[in-house]
Amino acid sequence: MTAAAEPAADLPLAGVRVIDAVPGILGALGRFLGELGAEVIRIEPSAGAADRAAGPRVAGVSLPFVAANLGKATCPINLPADMPALLDLAREADILLEAGLPGLDAAALAAAAPRLVHVAITDFGDIGPWRDWQASDSVLHALTGGLSRSGLPGRAPLIPPGQLTYETAVAHIAVATLGAFIRTLRTGEGDRLDVSLIEAAMQALDPGFGLNGSAQSGVPSWKMPRGRTDERFRYPILPCADGFVRLCVLAPRQWRQMHTWMGAPAAFAGPEWDRLMTRYKSPDLLPAITAFFADKTRAEIEAEAAARGIPAAGLLDLGEAIATPQMVARGAFVPVEIVPGVSLPFPAGAVTIDGARAAPAARYPLPVRTAFSAPRPRYAAPPPAEYPLAGIRVLDLGVIVVGGESGRLLADLGADVIKVENAAFPDGQRQSRDDDPVSLTFAAGHRNKRGLSIDLKSPRGKALFLDLVRGADVLLSNFKPGTLAGLGFDAATLAAANPRLVTVDSSAYGATGPWSSRLGYGPLVRASAGLTKQWTYPGEPDSFADGITVYPDHVAGRIGTAGALALLIRRMRTGHGGNVSVSQAEVMLGHKAAEIAALAGTAAGLQLDTPATAEDWLLPCAGDDEWCAVNVRHAADRAAIAALVGGNDRAAAERWARALPPDQVMAQLQAAAVPAGMMVRVVDLPSLPAYRALGTFREATHPLLPVPFQVEGTLTRFARVPPPDQRPAPRIGEDSVAVLKDWLALDDAAIAPLLADKIIEQAA
Repeated sequence: MTAAAEPAADLPLAGVRVIDAVPGILGALGRFLGELGAEVIRIEPSAGAADRAAGPRVAGVSLPFVAANLGKATCPINLPADMPALLDLAREADILLEAGLPGLDAAALAAAAPRLVHVAITDFGDIGPWRDWQASDSVLHALTGGLSRSGLPGRAPLIPPGQLTYETAVAHIAVATLGAFIRTLRTGEGDRLDVSLIEAAMQALDPGFGLNGSAQSGVPSWKMPRGRTDERFRYPILPCADGFVRLCVLAPRQWRQMHTWMGAPAAFAGPEWDRLMTRYKSPDLLPAITAFFADKTRAEIEAEAAARGIPAAGLLDLGEAIATPQMVARGAFVPVEIVPGVSLPFPAGAVTIDGARAAPAARYPLPVRTAFSAPRPRYAAPPPAEYPLAGIRVLDLGVIVVGGESGRLLADLGADVIKVENAAFPDGQRQSRDDDPVSLTFAAGHRNKRGLSIDLKSPRGKALFLDLVRGADVLLSNFKPGTLAGLGFDAATLAAANPRLVTVDSSAYGATGPWSSRLGYGPLVRASAGLTKQWTYPGEPDSFADGITVYPDHVAGRIGTAGALALLIRRMRTGHGGNVSVSQAEVMLGHKAAEIAALAGTAAGLQLDTPATAEDWLLPCAGDDEWCAVNVRHAADRAAIAALVGGNDRAAAERWARALPPDQVMAQLQAAAVPAGMMVRVVDLPSLPAYRALGTFREATHPLLPVPFQVEGTLTRFARVPPPDQRPAPRIGEDSVAVLKDWLALDDAAIAPLLADKIIEQAA
């Protein structure tokens, strides 16, 4: 662990004022806005909020509390008695974040602060049959389709480690919040966001009706088999001399390098081995690679694989993960003194802005502040519009999940997003194992964009692209660091062409550091960030079961999108653009902040106080592979369960549940005020009563697909932002001519030679 780089000099949300009344893990939402520069005042009872006692604790200090609240100040507010004081604070604020704040007078708040963006977070939304139910991380996994895909074939489902549903929901809510704030700057009108965690978690962690990883070949999660499938062959984890390594050998060139490295064995030499399915189906290939790795360490395999362009990563635990040369070089964690003389590592911020850390103030305890101190900036906002990003132009070079997701989110907020491709090198997300003319996942994940096919390797194509850059507001990419510069579009060139341009880049390990050039797929990031070793059945350390998830791609895409929105806000007050850069590995490690601090404390010989924590039970229910997740928080929950099932232990609950279908188990437990959720398959999500009441899903169509399909409807329920359009995802180059006419005012005579020479291509 080293000191992080100096924080960014002009953070994008400088001057933005946030009241934070969100407890627990979700407090990371306010912390993230603070990292981006906002002044965040957390309000809590004068006696202190309950989450200050959450464990684990060192010297009486809650590590989860520190992780969620670094960079904030605190203000004592006791509602309802102190409602006038809260109204005074709200009149000076831009954003209020709250999650069922007891004693809040919402009507008085709206009257006193009409420009306020009020973000109201609930478990299941403020309408529908589940509005009064209670959630937990395991319950949200069950009800968003994630639990049904987690685990090994023929085994019980496996609750993923950590609190991933909450951690990923934070980034989703941040995008919605900043989108609403941009609209407020344009119109002078505030907004109220009804945010349900069930929807935020479903969309941000691993959405079943959105983009999938490239290895799925365009087959959406809702079309997968009902049971948990064995996906270990896609991203195999193999033993080596000092642990395990994971491979992601997908492209033929990667396989050929692997084959050469192994000594070119004749058994795997034919051209048929270039095909994924040949390798996947072989009973002999993985044993041969395992034997080849037997005398090699993780580090040796990683180094040689990197030199050959083979995607590989050693499986690390959390302690190893934050001590890698990459994390040390980037200063990803910084020491925070939680009590005099005791410092522990905490994340140095989720992103870099303009090459410098957007980091929270590493201070604890939180300073007390009863009023905002930062001056409110003057903004030169675009003209009023219903959609926050109306008139904003985006060049989307993003591929697969992270890049594709960022562009779609900006499009849903009203931007004109141009999907930039080359017909010779299409986005891998277009591939369809079902031989559809366009994959269902591409159709779902790239809706609301237009398509431009352009040859970026030709001088004329490069010049044309720079002309487009001059008229763009945002440029998105998630290539390996250095790829854009290699095409001639380095940061200096882009900035010279358009000083107002906002750029977003995302990569596996970050744009700098010794690992920056490593090939990075989500499975490799999970391996090197310590998650894969945790995603196992209890007592079975080699039962790795994370192969089906797409985490952290969707959440990383949202963090980059939030950074882009923040930079657009800064541009309204400064006139200049900027860059936000996302490291997917750092995103993931940030979600483990409290756990990493606790491990460091234990390693340093500090006394770790771990209060009694909630237990997650998986109850088998009537039917084939039917389950209900239950979160047993405290004695009151145990008493309620005992009264319901006729026994005071888990075995009694399991006997009771086996006689009932899972929806009844869930409903009866929720009626007893115990968080519970039945395990739902992805294909069944749109029919759930809560999603139907909230309008979570919408039907979409695509001219190249024979039947309609389901997509996510909107980020959240805004009071003022309309639902997004549902423009079909573009074919390659479908709108090339229209884009050049709209953005560059070129006429047919100027465009004709570009088409003739295939500088651009137009879909028929």
